[in-house]
Amino acid sequence: MKSVLPVFRRSIRESWRSGIGWILGIAAVLFLYLPLYPSFGANGQLEEIIKALPSQLIETLGYDQIATGAGYAQSTFYGLMGFLLLTIAAVLWGSAAIAGAEESGRLELDLAHGIGRAQYAAESALAVLVRLLWLGALSGAIVFALNDPAELGIHPPHIIGAALALTGLAFLSAMAGLFAGALTGRKAWATGVAAGVAVLGYVFQAVAKQSKDLEWLNALSPYAWVYHQPPLKDGVDVPGLLLVWGIAVALAVASALALARRDLRG
Repeated sequence: MKSVLPVFRRSIRESWRSGIGWILGIAAVLFLYLPLYPSFGANGQLEEIIKALPSQLIETLGYDQIATGAGYAQSTFYGLMGFLLLTIAAVLWGSAAIAGAEESGRLELDLAHGIGRAQYAAESALAVLVRLLWLGALSGAIVFALNDPAELGIHPPHIIGAALALTGLAFLSAMAGLFAGALTGRKAWATGVAAGVAVLGYVFQAVAKQSKDLEWLNALSPYAWVYHQPPLKDGVDVPGLLLVWGIAVALAVASALALARRDLRG
């Protein structure tokens, strides 16, 4: 009898040790930054620090709302450190899932044992998604736990939206890498595409904030799609969230089609 979801199960089983490292890293960042808010926010120190910074830098980093608890959590974690950590994880996992497996010879071996190409791509995408959802849920749970002690004043349902936005951005990068890997079989290409989606998305929204003439760049930035409306303060922008997740799922499907049609001997 064939095992159910063999690629998915193996990926989860082999990644649990590294997963613990990512969990500890995210937890460390949250427990380092969020408890500091009462010390800075209550007495106006944050406002004084922000006033001393160039306005362009404040807009680029999204620090214009940092004096509020929701803005502080958004700026320090969801918009910066959390985005960076989950993006790195997504790039590594997405580029290794197909391209890395092909370069190591594991992909050819698995396919020789009766695993279909589309199945391989689909299970690889699912494994990446589950790991990213776990990190997103963990970060949301920690923010929820620190919400009252750190005096952030965040409306709890908004934490769910912010977690989905962050996870969606990471999943989009991962699926871009998965698709590039399915097309080329080269890990370098997969890594470059996955990282490029994240970096360009961040850069486009940052540049768009510098001039009204450049605001059209927001239309090209997944980062702007989910963060132009602060999720922790005003709730996540649902159309932008659906767009990010929709494109990520479409890339996962495209990865299965691309791997199924490509000559792996080429």
